Amino acid sequence: MLYSWLIRCAVPFAYAMLAWRGLSDRSYWQGLGERLGFGRRLPTASLWLHAVSLGEMTAAAPLLRTLRARHPGVPLVVTTATPAGRARARALSDDADIRYLPYDTPGSVRRFLARTQPRAAIIMETELWPNLLRECDRRGMPVLLASARLSAKSVARYRRFGKLFRTVFTANLTIAAQTAADAERFAAIGAVAVKVVGNVKFDVELDADVAAAGSALRVAYGVARGAARPVWIAGSTHAGEEEQVLDAHASLRTQYPDAVLLLVPRHRDRFEGVADLLKSRGVVFARRSRMAGGGETAQPPAQLTADASVLLVDTVGELAVLYASADVAFVGGSLVPIGGHNLLEPAALGLPVLTGPSHSNSQEIAQLLLARGAALEVSGAAELAAALGRLIADPQERRRMGQIGQEIVAANRGSVDKLLAIIEASLRDH
Repeated sequence: MLYSWLIRCAVPFAYAMLAWRGLSDRSYWQGLGERLGFGRRLPTASLWLHAVSLGEMTAAAPLLRTLRARHPGVPLVVTTATPAGRARARALSDDADIRYLPYDTPGSVRRFLARTQPRAAIIMETELWPNLLRECDRRGMPVLLASARLSAKSVARYRRFGKLFRTVFTANLTIAAQTAADAERFAAIGAVAVKVVGNVKFDVELDADVAAAGSALRVAYGVARGAARPVWIAGSTHAGEEEQVLDAHASLRTQYPDAVLLLVPRHRDRFEGVADLLKSRGVVFARRSRMAGGGETAQPPAQLTADASVLLVDTVGELAVLYASADVAFVGGSLVPIGGHNLLEPAALGLPVLTGPSHSNSQEIAQLLLARGAALEVSGAAELAAALGRLIADPQERRRMGQIGQEIVAANRGSVDKLLAIIEASLRDH
């Protein structure tokens, strides 16, 4: 009861934050009623998939597509918590009912479930909302926590709340953990039905034309002019990380003066701040959004001018194609204490992968890639520049690392099939 009242009291502040963010990004003002559970009422029962933000929605893509193929006549409800996640969901499916997840107040949750009528819920990774899960249990609706992970630090945090979170692990909730260690941690905080199914990120699906689109972008960077213009990408970067990336790029350009950096900030509300950072450093750069084809179409842009050393990617939805256009990939959130982002997407494309020391979000994946030699760990700008210089100078080593990465991804596929088996068994039982 105390938790529910605290959540109710927090809702006005959450709306105030949305209003403030909407001043610079109007997408935050969309779907406000959905956050309280309002929205159109579906005529028939649905299947519901939730992925909190852009990264989780991208990881859920193969699961979303397979659900649609297996259950074509059933409405598919897809929820998220951010505008970037919403935009990605729309790009992945043109016929799903896409909404924001309601705030975890009893009334909001009841309205959402009454309007969408899910037969089953699939929640990506670790979203444990007590009122939502309790209402699903009250309705007898099976819930699958898919590709779930839980750090040792999170176990201690959940234990502090004691009874509140023990009550969410009801008979209708199945935990499909990424690893045996994750399964043990969930069991330690009260989970009963726990299975190990692996990480759905290994089931990454790449469009057949992604390599061709990447090659077209390389032409736009000027690579096809005859000279071997090195191209590297820093994907999903955060505040405090762009500075280190730009220092590394400046150092790299003393060795390769025509090198190009594709700089991809993680959050769209930081695009302008990163542009200001580039201006303050006197860096000549271009914006992806101002080039022909910029955005989710992934068509070749106009020619990148020879004096532009950085392409600021201020668009969303085309990271895979941008990776495919590069020689080396650095994955962000890892030089600052964020926990790192998805290393598998560039690995699946056959790129050598660089990461900082912070990769707790996907510890097992990072350790696997590092141990097998598909990735290298760097601790700052100097090490990043040195690794880039070595790899750009050695195409054979780039190919070797890329091939190992592709082999690792191929060998660990299959999580989606295991998840679908659990989902469909629960649908038969209910």
